[in-house]
Amino acid sequence: MIELSLIGIGSGAADHPTLQALAALRAAQLVLVPRKGDEKSELAQLRRALCASHLGASARVVEFDMPLRDPASALYLDGVLDWHARIAGIWADLLRDHLPRGGRAALLVWGDPALYDSSLRVAGRLRGSGLALCVRVIPGLSSVQLLTAAHAIGLNTLGGSVLITTGRRLRAAGWPDGVETVVVMLDADCAFRQLPQTDLHIYWGAYLGMPQQQLLRGPLAQTAPRIVETRALARARHGWIMDVYLLRRRSGPDADIELA
Repeated sequence: MIELSLIGIGSGAADHPTLQALAALRAAQLVLVPRKGDEKSELAQLRRALCASHLGASARVVEFDMPLRDPASALYLDGVLDWHARIAGIWADLLRDHLPRGGRAALLVWGDPALYDSSLRVAGRLRGSGLALCVRVIPGLSSVQLLTAAHAIGLNTLGGSVLITTGRRLRAAGWPDGVETVVVMLDADCAFRQLPQTDLHIYWGAYLGMPQQQLLRGPLAQTAPRIVETRALARARHGWIMDVYLLRRRSGPDADIELA
């Protein structure tokens, strides 16, 4: 039996993994580390640093190249499902090769494995691969938690609803009815620029919890151009960017307190 632990590590900062996460990492006999090309080599290095600090002496770190998702796929979801299948095939081969008699494997996941991450879906595909597999999830600090903490705000307004979505969905659907707060992830194209800007406030953050962390907040009309410029400069400087933002209507019983 192979136990595969999906370990949430927050943004990769040294103090983000929980004690439970570190214990799971120390118990691992094999850690799979994805490589995503030269531009994102820093991401692999953050995982290597965690492994160097916390892995047991007999554990092995095995790196693999992540396949690329085909952007030309006619249907977005079909492209994603094909991408997941290719990743699952790589995982299955590595687990068979390096743990032929079973054991404990781990994969370090940005943020939390349950929130807009593919690891659980990929692991689900391994159940049809013939491997005797048990999947264990170690929760981590999500980008949503890191964003609200960095700005010292609550996720929800008093009695208000919250929607967590993607930039692609926000562009397609616009502001959702009956929602006071929208958190947007995976938005490479700054979909907030397409929203009515009269009564919205934005809280944006990139590289949350890391030395290069950047934060901007304010009325959307004034803050949107600053975010677009700051984001472009940061991506050019580092070769990659992880960012998230929260949008809130300037209404409700606690709005004046929070936005002051």
